[in-house]
Amino acid sequence: MSQAQQSPSSDNTAAAPAGPLAGIRVLDVATFIAAPFCGTILADFGAEVIKLEQPGEGDSLRQFGTVTDCGDSLIWLSEARNKQTATLDLRQPEGAALFRQLVAESDVVLENFRPGTLEKWGIGYEDLRKINPRLVMLRISAYGQTGPKREEPGFARIAHAFSGLANLAGERDGPPVVPGSTSMADYTSGMWGAIGVLLALRVVEAGGEGQFIDIGLYESVFRLLDEMAPAYARYGVVRERLGADVVNVVPHSHYRCAGGEWVALACSNHKMFERLAGAMEQPDLAEAYPDGTVRVANREAINRRVAAWIGALPLDEVLRRTQQAGVLCAQIYTIEDIFKDPQYAARGNMVTVQDARAGELVLPSAVPRLSATPASFRHSGRGLAADNDAVYGGLLGLSADQMQALRQSRVI
Repeated sequence: MSQAQQSPSSDNTAAAPAGPLAGIRVLDVATFIAAPFCGTILADFGAEVIKLEQPGEGDSLRQFGTVTDCGDSLIWLSEARNKQTATLDLRQPEGAALFRQLVAESDVVLENFRPGTLEKWGIGYEDLRKINPRLVMLRISAYGQTGPKREEPGFARIAHAFSGLANLAGERDGPPVVPGSTSMADYTSGMWGAIGVLLALRVVEAGGEGQFIDIGLYESVFRLLDEMAPAYARYGVVRERLGADVVNVVPHSHYRCAGGEWVALACSNHKMFERLAGAMEQPDLAEAYPDGTVRVANREAINRRVAAWIGALPLDEVLRRTQQAGVLCAQIYTIEDIFKDPQYAARGNMVTVQDARAGELVLPSAVPRLSATPASFRHSGRGLAADNDAVYGGLLGLSADQMQALRQSRVI
């Protein structure tokens, strides 16, 4: 087992100290990643998150990606961790009625249906706030709850396209490519959603009423595109693809070493550029290109010289010389490199756990790292309907006969 994996093992039902969100109950009726990832963050820090899935089918995330011997995917086992799992058909009147009972006992609802869907079933925000005025609801959809595209569906890839991000990914003369992860907009929307939920809960704690948080998948990405909007509004600049380069800093790119490995190098100001010139033993480089504007105008010439220098050296030597000179440079890692790196091991960025159904798993650890009330791992993603008894029998007090009738009618 690699160093990066050697973090304390956790049992699938391990007890953990109460986190900072202990006492908060969350109903996760969303699917795939975006809104559910918000639930994962909240669950990691102690919230009681009840994942409600369609009876018999479950969340599509269970079959998304690499499916394990237990029948659920690795991404489900990872991202549904620390959540209770119960089944409920919201489309049936009896299911909607049960959901209202759960809402009366909860603090937060997470959903990502097309706008208007929950309203059609009689469980939209305005319906639910009459039951629980303190309710906070996260609503994530492709384009948000308003606007001419509000009813259109969409996944992360569509959000990357509509936000302008996909247009920036790829080589200058090549097609737009996937910007790293096909699910990035889902994860960023989940993070923005967690921020929104925590802000809304703060209002409730201060004596205010609940509210809903409205996020379009594309918005969560568009907000991260630095000066792209003001640069266009003020100067008409339409940023295009630059491959590994960035628009306003040179050299700030990826370069290949003599052995074929790639490194990322960042020189964000002239002082850093002078250090690089020193490491390269080419002081004339800094003299010839004395400021950022000149460097951007001579991007190709500078990149050629830096690429030639790095391309003539083995990886270890490039890293040694740049580190010695105070130049920011790092190897571009594969996941194999990550598992071998001692920094990941020292920080506990991956945790090895034992799952009762899937056996040993290595999962990414929770972020952020809190010094006094850190996240905890209690169990990985559970089987379909694993907590029906706890949710309906325990929380709502339904009898065994009532639950059997609900099962037979496929309400749960």
